[in-house]
Amino acid sequence: MEETSREAVATAVQRVAGMLQRSDQLDKVEQYRRREARKKASVEARLKAAIQSQLDGVRTGLTQLHSALLDVKDIQGSLADVSKDWRQSINTIENLKDVKDAVVQHSQLASAVENLKNIFSVPQIVSGTKLLIEQAELLQAHRKLMELECSRDDLMYEQYRMDSKNTSDMNLISIYFEDVQELSDELAKQLWMVLQRSMGTVRRDPTMLVSVVRIIEREEKIDRRMVDRKKQTGFIPPGRPKRWKDKMFEVLEGTVSTRIEGTQSVTREADKMWLVRLLEITRKYVLDDLIIVKNLMVQCFPQHYDTFNRFFSLYHNAVSTRVKELASEDLEANEIVSLLTWVLNTYKSAEMMGHPELFSECDINQLEPLLPQDVVDDLLSKYVKTFTSNITGWLRKALETDKKDWQKETEPEADQDGYYQTTLPAIVFQMFEQNLQVAAQIDGDFKEQVLKLCLKQMNTFLIRYREEAVTYKEEHLRERQLPQCYVQYMVAIINNCQTFKESINSLKRKYSQSSEPTDSDAAIEKTLNEVAKEGCQFLLDEVFLDLEHHLNELLTRKWVTGSHAVDTICVTVEDYFNDFNKIKKPFNQEMTSEALRRVVVEYIKAVMQKRITFKNADERREGAERMIKEANQFKFLFRKLAAGEDTDRLCGAIAAIAEVFKLTDPTLLFLEVTTLVSKYPDIREEHIQALLAVRGDASREMRQMIIGTLSENKVSYSGLTQPIFKDITVPTNTMTTMTSMATAKLLK
Repeated sequence: MEETSREAVATAVQRVAGMLQRSDQLDKVEQYRRREARKKASVEARLKAAIQSQLDGVRTGLTQLHSALLDVKDIQGSLADVSKDWRQSINTIENLKDVKDAVVQHSQLASAVENLKNIFSVPQIVSGTKLLIEQAELLQAHRKLMELECSRDDLMYEQYRMDSKNTSDMNLISIYFEDVQELSDELAKQLWMVLQRSMGTVRRDPTMLVSVVRIIEREEKIDRRMVDRKKQTGFIPPGRPKRWKDKMFEVLEGTVSTRIEGTQSVTREADKMWLVRLLEITRKYVLDDLIIVKNLMVQCFPQHYDTFNRFFSLYHNAVSTRVKELASEDLEANEIVSLLTWVLNTYKSAEMMGHPELFSECDINQLEPLLPQDVVDDLLSKYVKTFTSNITGWLRKALETDKKDWQKETEPEADQDGYYQTTLPAIVFQMFEQNLQVAAQIDGDFKEQVLKLCLKQMNTFLIRYREEAVTYKEEHLRERQLPQCYVQYMVAIINNCQTFKESINSLKRKYSQSSEPTDSDAAIEKTLNEVAKEGCQFLLDEVFLDLEHHLNELLTRKWVTGSHAVDTICVTVEDYFNDFNKIKKPFNQEMTSEALRRVVVEYIKAVMQKRITFKNADERREGAERMIKEANQFKFLFRKLAAGEDTDRLCGAIAAIAEVFKLTDPTLLFLEVTTLVSKYPDIREEHIQALLAVRGDASREMRQMIIGTLSENKVSYSGLTQPIFKDITVPTNTMTTMTSMATAKLLK
């Protein structure tokens, strides 16, 4: 207490010190004192009021406790009196058992009296109810049925209460009311019949459907009431619970399944498009029915039935079951595609389950797949296997048809640019296009898979195409008069290669999302180039077979005295190239360049074969001038045919050799030969030896000196230009001469 007083004094001193910090505040001391006195009085008043309030509360509590104690004593006394009275009345209660039995009997009699009218009129009510059922007055019929069932159930319940073990009386009641159960079954049949025809009924007479639903709802309530009574008493009437609501949904499910299963109107034997028709009918039925459910049937059922979603699920499950059955059948390739396209695309599209009228009522993304993924994969695998087999057969037939065209006596058709072609590329890529369009309807990944398969089959087909082109050429060589249009069809074969390339690139651009090359691209490109180059080679072989006789006249005595071999060669080449102009780029350019190279090579071969040895300078000059003239003829011809930039160099080889022959001063022969070698570094020693032998005036020493010097200063061949002398061989007699000269050189 003393400590509290000290703290209070210290606090007061601190407050006073805070108030009187300045001298002018001393004038307000009296004012401060009065203010603090008022505060003190206020605090004391509040404290007194609080203490008084607490004292009043305690006084009231004590009074209530005293009253409660008195009440408890009164209750205790009353309980003692009740206990005493109860002990005295036990014997009296046992004496009232007969009264209790009389009350039960009275209750049963009251129930019997209440149902007496119905009991005696059961046959008439049953007959009337049957008539109402036949007249489709279902609500009235059900009301009568409920009255009969109520009478039966009440009698049986009272009998059960009186003597639950008395089965004979129970059986008597059951026999008397046995027509009631038959009546219930008959009414149920009518209800199920209406539900089975619900799609038509809801449009024609929706009140009938509403009546059916009301009857079922009544029965559901009675079922629940009877089940609850069974829990309390152990008694339940015969035939309960009926569970008509569950049966209703079973009937609706069966109706939907039957409607989906009944969409197949034709078989494969009667119509190849049977599956397409079936799927389209299914689509139409499902869509029409669900729209009817949304717009009409929903109004006939209670809201808590969630009618639309229930029907939506029923149709989805029925369609899924039907589709699985179809998938298990032995479907053809086109049927597999039709089924998968419908399942994966059409089903959830705006044409069916995603229709705008249904979109607001359901979420199609929540639907389970119609087919499990493993079934889809099996179908795709089966389709690929069948497609591979089919396309192999199609390609084989297409090639056989094209081969028959090769034997025709009429020229092949030309495209809009005048290039010869056959129908083979169009047929092949029409097949590919159709199958890729079909694959694209199923799935993007599957489309890529089919494209790769097409390209793989294309590679195999082109190998066969190449073999057939070679066979075509060989058959022609056995009898060159046949086929009559061999050249034109070989041109068409070459052009087909370019068409194949363009078509493949077109397919890849259209159906492939990937820019990466496939495994087959390089092989296809290689095979097509080989077919085209071999075709060009075959045509050039044809040309040079006709030129063979004239080429053999070159650099012979007949040629020296005056031959028209080169004129004939030029005319023949130009005539052939009138057909070769029908070859597409780039093969026409390559073929013209190759023709020029072969003409030049054959001309130089004639020189190297030493068919002639010039006797004197005049003969060498005349021969050289003739060679230069003929080189210019070739140059003019192949420039006209647009052989390319290499024309001058190739024809220049003939002119360069002519310069070696034309030289009159043998001492300058080395320089001329050196110039020739520098221009055409692929020329070999045996070629120089043959040229000197044809010239006819080079001494052994000069030949040895030229060959030796060239060997020591050999010019390397860079390979940047097309070789001329590489494939030209020198005949054996010339080689023998060269060998003897080399031996003499070594001995020296």
